[in-house]
Amino acid sequence: MKKTGFRFGAFLLLSMTLALTACSGGQDSSAVPGGGAAKQDDFRTDIQIGTGSTGGTYFPLGQEISNLLNANVKVDGFNSSAVASGASVDNLAKIGRGEMQMGMTVHLTALGAVNGKDDFEGTKVENFGFMGHIYPEVMQVVSLKSKGIQSIADLKGKKVAIGPAGSGTQFAAKLVLEAYGIKDGDYEAFQEGFGDAKGKLQDGVIDASFGLLGLPASSIDELQAQTKNVQYLPIEGDALKYVEDHSDYGAFEIPADTYTWLDKPVSTVSAYAIMVGSTNQISEELGYEITKAMFENAGQITHQQGSNLTKENALKGSEGLPFHPGAEKYFKEAGILK
Repeated sequence: MKKTGFRFGAFLLLSMTLALTACSGGQDSSAVPGGGAAKQDDFRTDIQIGTGSTGGTYFPLGQEISNLLNANVKVDGFNSSAVASGASVDNLAKIGRGEMQMGMTVHLTALGAVNGKDDFEGTKVENFGFMGHIYPEVMQVVSLKSKGIQSIADLKGKKVAIGPAGSGTQFAAKLVLEAYGIKDGDYEAFQEGFGDAKGKLQDGVIDASFGLLGLPASSIDELQAQTKNVQYLPIEGDALKYVEDHSDYGAFEIPADTYTWLDKPVSTVSAYAIMVGSTNQISEELGYEITKAMFENAGQITHQQGSNLTKENALKGSEGLPFHPGAEKYFKEAGILK
């Protein structure tokens, strides 16, 4: 499929990293620093897991995954910590630079990183592997009924939260806006996650917000509880087809019973949230133990998206991505991967 670029912010960040690296010594310009073959002395047992903004789904769910790993991975010296970040693109870039060992990301963003496309145009990240599907990510575009906004097409000239810089949300938000004929500069962009945007919506600072979130999204439920006024903006018709034709996002319908206050289904798009891990810094042995602990103890997760972390769903979002050797070993042993 043809890909639409919304790359400048992430590309600039990655380009600056490459330039700084070039000043300190030769690096292959086709790969983000930190890529290449893993070496035994690169491996570590203190693991940082990149999540997202504190008000989104990634951060609280990532914290629970980290706690689960700390309780169940029996490897000497192992310790994991979930850290807030700019989400998908940021997590992959930091893994590429060796600044982070694991990260949550949209699977489409990971495909772009592997292939040097989209947000990673010309700058491949080759030192990570798939470690499992976490949950389906659904694009949820909301405003308040009091704003009088009925369609995404009405967002021209408005104040819109499009997700943090370097996030899968921002990539998707810009693509959706373009599908409705709205380009950069046609609206005032707020680069922040839904957690921060929720307060700004409630206070009237912004007019609408995009969020790649799980279902149901507690932050949207909280906004409804506080305002009694949430308005979903669907992605539908020709705009939906445009998004499908220009990306690998697929059509998705939010069921009416997702929220008690939602009176009809909402047409939108979705992708997969996945976990990836560094092949430079996480050994096959540790990768195996992490993946095994994650999928065999997922019942310990209390976050509502934890119910999607199952062996049945484990390989969703893996197509086209390399597996972490340890994860691959576990998936084959468990009969998940043939």
